[in-house]
Amino acid sequence: MQMSIHRFTSQIVTAGVFALLVNVGTSQQLIAQTGPSPDPGNDVTFTRDVAPILQANCQVCHQPGAIGPMSLMEYQDVRRYARRITRMVEARDMPPYQYDADVGIQDLKEDWRMSDDDIATISAWVAAGSPEGDPADMPEPVEWPDPAEFKLADRFGEPDVIVYSEPYNVPEVGQDRWWRPIVPTGVTSDRCIKAIETKPSVVGRAVAHHANSSFRVDGESAGRLSEYALGKVGEIVPEGACRRIPANADVAFDIHYWPNGVEIEGDQIEVAIWLHDEDYEGTHDQSLTLYYLNGGRGFDIAPHGTLMTQGFHSFDTPVRIDSWQPHGHTRLVAMSIQILRKNGRRETVSMVSNWSALWHHSHIYDDDVAPLLEVGDQLILTGWYDNTEENRYNPDPDQWVGIGDRTADEMSHAWIAVTHLDEEGFQKIKAERSRPVSQQPDRDR
Repeated sequence: MQMSIHRFTSQIVTAGVFALLVNVGTSQQLIAQTGPSPDPGNDVTFTRDVAPILQANCQVCHQPGAIGPMSLMEYQDVRRYARRITRMVEARDMPPYQYDADVGIQDLKEDWRMSDDDIATISAWVAAGSPEGDPADMPEPVEWPDPAEFKLADRFGEPDVIVYSEPYNVPEVGQDRWWRPIVPTGVTSDRCIKAIETKPSVVGRAVAHHANSSFRVDGESAGRLSEYALGKVGEIVPEGACRRIPANADVAFDIHYWPNGVEIEGDQIEVAIWLHDEDYEGTHDQSLTLYYLNGGRGFDIAPHGTLMTQGFHSFDTPVRIDSWQPHGHTRLVAMSIQILRKNGRRETVSMVSNWSALWHHSHIYDDDVAPLLEVGDQLILTGWYDNTEENRYNPDPDQWVGIGDRTADEMSHAWIAVTHLDEEGFQKIKAERSRPVSQQPDRDR
């Protein structure tokens, strides 16, 4: 069975991350549970109806040796947790993709969310008493990829460039560590980037809190390359845009290690870069930028308290918002992105109301719906924080929490990929979107 690449993404969260889930009590809820009394009028079975859904959505993590706390490969294992599975998928806690289904833009690339039909099928199966069905209906097992491989290579082939950070020794225990080596790319001419994937080592994924990267030329900053945090695969630049790698550039890493019981010697972060052909120029430049809430200034969240912050951002040219990725730590519980049009109208673009710091997703908008802003429009970013015991991820509601870089601190920003347009390009995109589908240009989706 050929699987979409985004289903493989969850392999990047390892046993170290599950340890955090244990600390906040999630694993205590994963008790064995069987389904309710059978419904004789329901003919949904595991082998024919449920197993294919689990293959497409769950087994990449829930298999022996993977991060999932139980295996969902065999009927007896799945039946044991049937009611728990139903609650998790109905609440959209699993698959772990935090994006509200009833607010804003819903057409996304690399969307992990389980369909309403699949959720209904699982619920119906549990209501029927979780029958196994005919073993002959069982689909062939999936051949899962090597977790050490680049996931985007399935789509783009082998990377054109791989940049390795210099080795770093991560202790078993200790405070947060930052490692900022600078290494050459080996690229000798200006090139446009097609896709980027940042990959910690297999064992290092347990301790790599984030790994950001930027370009430098002759010691000067020359733009952002990429951003990595727990749960993220990479970034895909839309066709027609160019995120540029300068000739003879170095990559400056900003790696945050979080010791949590795994000692690693000589750990390295890899950044894979897929390039367009040398004659590809791109119509407009794209940039990935950290957009602050609260101006990036300090804030404090009182013990057992809550907080809301906002940030406002405008642009000197028309722009297209290609992707949006909220970022915070354990007290962030929700974030939204809105547009305040220059005529005073406000539009909600996206909302995440069940944020988890264990899964950082770059929500990539489909080409035909990626938000367009004119000069005079503003982005509004809003974040909500909960330092009470009601927040299931809160490690200690008795503590004051301030903004900062440590894991114990909070953060208040979003990563947004923006294509910078001119008026001609802006009007061209608007005109293309108004055409009938049969007349629109083909795009790589």
